[in-house]
Amino acid sequence: MCYHLKTPHGNTVAVIDDNCGISKFYAIADTLSAELQVSFLNQVDDAETLDWDFHYKNQLLTLHYNIFNGVSIYPQHKKNLHQENNAVLEVAHFLERRAY
Repeated sequence: MCYHLKTPHGNTVAVIDDNCGISKFYAIADTLSAELQVSFLNQVDDAETLDWDFHYKNQLLTLHYNIFNGVSIYPQHKKNLHQENNAVLEVAHFLERRAY
């Protein structure tokens, strides 16, 4: 699993895999649902992009997939950057320990 962080505008984006297919997105979504008991609140599925919102430790995050950029996780709001960024990092570290 490829893993690195980008920080545009103060929020953290965890790139889980920048070169993968949609099946990996679904595997990651299944893992989050089964092992972290997250429920996806809003699922936007377009031809090239999927954005699935979920709450993790009172933070609204998005599991994102794009055919050009792969799978990433980022926070929805910029209210409390420190808590939001920590939640993104925690989920990313959890996924990093999984093999897909």
